[in-house]
Amino acid sequence: MANGEGAKPSLVRAINLRATFELIQLLGPVGTARVVGETGLSRPTVADVLTQLLNLGLIRKAGRTRRLPGPSAQVYGVNPQAGWVLSLDVGREWVRAELTDLTGATVARSAWRTDLSTTSTLITQLRQVAERLTAEARITLAQVEQVVVGTPGLVRPGEDHLSLAPNFPGWENASVIAEIRKALVAPVVFENDANLAAVGEHIHGVARGARDFVVVFLGTGVGMGVVLDGELRHGARGLAGEIGYLALDMDAQGAKHAAWRAGAFEALVSSSAILGLAHAKGLSNAGSTPEVFDAARSGDEIAGGVIATVARRLAHAIAAIAAVLDPELVVLGGGIGSGGGDLLLSPIAETLTAISPFSPRLAVSTLGSEAVVAGASALGLRLALDRIFERVASNGPLPEFGGARPGPSMSISDGASRARRGGSRTRPMLRVRS
Repeated sequence: MANGEGAKPSLVRAINLRATFELIQLLGPVGTARVVGETGLSRPTVADVLTQLLNLGLIRKAGRTRRLPGPSAQVYGVNPQAGWVLSLDVGREWVRAELTDLTGATVARSAWRTDLSTTSTLITQLRQVAERLTAEARITLAQVEQVVVGTPGLVRPGEDHLSLAPNFPGWENASVIAEIRKALVAPVVFENDANLAAVGEHIHGVARGARDFVVVFLGTGVGMGVVLDGELRHGARGLAGEIGYLALDMDAQGAKHAAWRAGAFEALVSSSAILGLAHAKGLSNAGSTPEVFDAARSGDEIAGGVIATVARRLAHAIAAIAAVLDPELVVLGGGIGSGGGDLLLSPIAETLTAISPFSPRLAVSTLGSEAVVAGASALGLRLALDRIFERVASNGPLPEFGGARPGPSMSISDGASRARRGGSRTRPMLRVRS
């Protein structure tokens, strides 16, 4: 590990360090010759960069090549214990968590029923989940490079509290973010759950290869993650994708039950809206939206009617979205989109054809309940690497690898990211801008 008397890299060298690291992260164990060929750097420069990355503890020797004829060559791989990312998906029903190492591989994960008794009990639960996962990995919370909390609502630019989270009583209080940061110890960033689902689907799910798409996130609440030209969009005030507040003049029932706090469109297609519609139509024994979906699959005519109504409502929203954003793909995600998307796709497409000249491809999330955590892990890895290499660029020594490093960055730069299961390779991650 380099210490204070080590070399102080210039900005150019810091860039070379990160580029080489991300190449190794993308390709897996590689030798000097491969790095030279891929980066265009000279062999002496590559040798120097590899030595520095070794001294920083960011990579490790990973064996030797066995090519014949000729001597074997040393190959290098990412040191998985050089950093840790904790991802938390705070939903109305479940808190899902995942701890990943610097290769992007999953080290530990868990899912707990959300405790919404009070804001304090939920924050305590987040701390307990974090301690459970870090203990499983035999590290402490102080060793986590980055925590990403996926949550309903959002943090607007210039503010330090959550907004538009009506389904979480007390979640918008001014003290909540500070209390969560104190509880989790490591640097914490907050991101809207629909946005993270879009990141997850782009890197690991059904939106791979798409540059312009949206994830319509349907569950207790309703939101949308927007990716245009390969970039996740937040909008001027962080409100991009808040489709729960769309005011669609569809029928008297929608107008009657629209609630400003929840949003007019959310009052039409959220889980409580679907259940209320089922009860109103006579499906009184349905206790949850999955039960409504199951009844529809079994041929129940009332449940089928509920699905048709919800699909029509969604089609009207998608028509509006398509007219403004022109996405190539619309992904149905969240509990409703993942759990009932197979029932909704066909009637949505049929209605959309009848009411709109726009016809984006429709798909159901392939990540399901893991989409938010998948996106949070990818975002967290980017932020962790920003933190590490900002430290390098500032000419300061890194602490022992795995230790918390100061100076969080909110940007996500281009670069290689590794898949969540076993560190398999994937392409560079999308960029994130306001």
